[in-house]
Amino acid sequence: MAKAALSDKEYQTLSQFRYQLRRFLRFSEQASRRHGITHLQYLLLLHIRGTAGSESATVGELAEKLQAHHHGVVALITRCEKEGWVIRRQGRTDRREVEVLLTAQGKRLLGKVAQLHRDELLNLEGSFRVPEVQDLLGD
Repeated sequence: MAKAALSDKEYQTLSQFRYQLRRFLRFSEQASRRHGITHLQYLLLLHIRGTAGSESATVGELAEKLQAHHHGVVALITRCEKEGWVIRRQGRTDRREVEVLLTAQGKRLLGKVAQLHRDELLNLEGSFRVPEVQDLLGD
């Protein structure tokens, strides 16, 4: 059985959602750049700090959160390590893993940039929303 074509409303809903996402991502890119950090470097620091129940994250966890290849995340970690924002250590529970931790400098930088992101999300309240299911079901 062939699926029905998307309705105008569904296209409009998808378009509006992608527009809202892109606006926030553009804000994020600019805010990060103003603080001397790339968007991906900011995300790496954020995901390290945002790992529940830990002060560190493994390379595998970071690759998943960044939706990136392991080797690309290792290169990103290396760049952040050279800036003094992160350090690596051998895994405490699994010695085969590498854990990545924020340095004091990395924590300070992340705090500044993350505050801007939080404030922007608060400013977007009511205008940035995930589409309701009925908005994606057509006319």
